[in-house]
Amino acid sequence: MPTDSHQLARSVARLNRRLRQERQTDLTPTQLSVLGSIVKLGPSTPSAIAAYERVQPPSITRTLTCLVDEGLAIREPHPDDGRQVLISVSDKGDAVLEEERVRRDEWLAQRLAELTTAERKTLREATALLERLAAS
Repeated sequence: MPTDSHQLARSVARLNRRLRQERQTDLTPTQLSVLGSIVKLGPSTPSAIAAYERVQPPSITRTLTCLVDEGLAIREPHPDDGRQVLISVSDKGDAVLEEERVRRDEWLAQRLAELTTAERKTLREATALLERLAAS
């Protein structure tokens, strides 16, 4: 018999997989996640982005290089520390994220509309709990 943790993990993974199927970009899920993190953090050092994404700096460096090379992110000198750089999202990166977000949200809004009012309320309440779990 599956445990609560097993069922939750399976459900979250399946929903995540289904949302990824709505993507129409060539970016990987990791690249999209990092781009979204940069938007959330604002101009940041690669180390800060790696810490936020909970990955090692060498792997974030590869991802950031790809994003910069594709024109989705901008690398600029750090204003206070010449040894560092700041990464920010370009206008093109913002546009890609917005297109993906709109597509995902439209699909999800249609699915949520099929639920009862009580079910939608339950999901709204669960959202805060899922955020807490993800941040821990």
